Amino acid sequence: MFLKRNFRLGLGIIWVILILVEVIILPVFRAEGASPASKPLLFLYPEKTFADGKAHFYEYKTEEGITIKYFIIKSSDGVIRAAFDACDVCWREGKGYMQKGDFMVCRNCGQRFASVRVNEVKGGCNPGPLVREIKGGNLVIKVGDLLEGKRYFSFDKKG
Repeated sequence: MFLKRNFRLGLGIIWVILILVEVIILPVFRAEGASPASKPLLFLYPEKTFADGKAHFYEYKTEEGITIKYFIIKSSDGVIRAAFDACDVCWREGKGYMQKGDFMVCRNCGQRFASVRVNEVKGGCNPGPLVREIKGGNLVIKVGDLLEGKRYFSFDKKG
C-alpha cells in the first residue's frame, strides 16, 4: 500500500513538472527563436554581430508564404538600425538595397541613404523602418513588427 501510494505521488509530481515545463519554460525558448520547428515571437541578434558596420540581410517567411526581407546595420554613429529591404516607392520591383560604404543604395533607382538615416527617415525611397530595441546585449525584433512590412513583399499586388 505504501509503495503504491508513493508511486502514484511520484507520477503526480512528474506530471506537474512536465506541465510546468510546457507552460513556463518552453514558451521562453520559443520566444527567443531557439527551436526552428516552433513559430518564434521574436528574434534576438547579439549586438556584436553588427560591430563590422556591414549590412546584414535576413528573411522571414510568413504562414501565407510571403518572404519579408530586412537588414540590420550598425551605422557610422554607432547605432544599430533595422529596416525592411524595400521602400514605399520601389518595392514593386523587389530589388531592395545594397551597401556601398556608409550608404544603403536602392538597387532600382540608385538613390543613396546615409546609414545614420536608416530607421530614422521614412517614406519615399528611404528603407522602410523596422521597429527594434536593444535588451541585454541583443537587438530584439518582434515578429509582429516584421509582419508590418508584409505589404512590401506581397508581389501578387504588384502592378
